[in-house]
Parts: sequence; structure tokens; C-alpha cells
Amino acid sequence: MSHALGDTATFDRTARFYDWFAPTPDAAAFRDALSFADREVERLLDVGGGTGRGASALGVSERIVADAAEGMTKQARKNGFEAVRADAATLPFVAESVDAVLVVDALHHFGDHERAVAEAARVLRPGGVLVIREIDPTSLVGRVVEVGEHLYGFDSTFFAPEDLGRTVADAGLDARFRTSGFEYTVVGRASRE
Repeated sequence: MSHALGDTATFDRTARFYDWFAPTPDAAAFRDALSFADREVERLLDVGGGTGRGASALGVSERIVADAAEGMTKQARKNGFEAVRADAATLPFVAESVDAVLVVDALHHFGDHERAVAEAARVLRPGGVLVIREIDPTSLVGRVVEVGEHLYGFDSTFFAPEDLGRTVADAGLDARFRTSGFEYTVVGRASRE
């Protein structure tokens, strides 16, 4: 399983209360990232999407949440989303079946981030985009977050923007990233070929 088991268990237990404490998604940053798509974004997959807070920030006609924690998928359904319990490294979707994949503040919880990125690339339609929003461990706030997550007991692995950009490019996507303080966004666009 590509999700760290302890992290998944924690999110499973806290799902009912998660929306009370989770930060509000940056809808403008997500829309800006989706603008790199070379196609209309009608079907969005929010991987590691928990209760659907990332997907909720976007007015896409079909929004699907995939998460390894059963409690999170149940809560996402209560929040009005189609939700599937799934590991990020083995997504239960056919190749080229979604226009965009969103991974918001979740990749660092995945046990095999390279396979998760490759799976996201696999399910993207030509011209679609993978949008990953993460915390920069090279920033002061990012280092504090990383230490805090480890003290809490999470098995988190954070990535510098350049490193994650290379991972996205290695998955065959045209990758670019933008930093904003201690957070950054990597966008990878699937080729139209």
C-alpha cells in the first residue's frame, strides 16, 4: 500500500472532525494551476482528497475523491462527492479517464510517491493536468511542519519543489512549479500526442 499505514489510520479516526480544523483550500491557486490544461476540465480526481476539501474549491462538473482512509471516503460522500477508497499507487480508474488529478497536502503521506505520481499520469487524458500542492521542507515553516508531523507520529516525507518537479517530469508530464512562501504547486501536463 502506498499510503503510510499509520497516517491512514489517523485520518480514518479523525475524518468526522477533519473539516473543522483543515485549512481552507486556495481556490485561486487551484484554478490557476488547472489553466495549464490543454483541454476542458470536466472530470477531476482528488487523490488523497480526504473529505473533498480540495475538490470543493473547484467548480468542475464531475469531482471524484479517492482516499485510502475509509472514514475519509465516508465523510466525502456525506459532503456530496463521489468517493472511492483507493491507494494512490494503484488507482481503480482506466488509463486516460480524467481531465485533472489534484493532490492537496497529501503526497507527503503516501508511502510510494513515485508510483502515486506515475498512476496520476496514467489516468490523465491527453492535455490534462496533475496539480500537486505541498509544503516546502526547505523553508523555515516547512521544516517546522515536518518536525511537527513526525512528533505527532506521521510517517511523512516532504519534497523540495525541484525534486518533486523532477518526479513529475519522470512520469512523462511537462512539469513546472510555483512557490509561494512555505507552500508550492507542481503542475504536470500530459502530452497531446
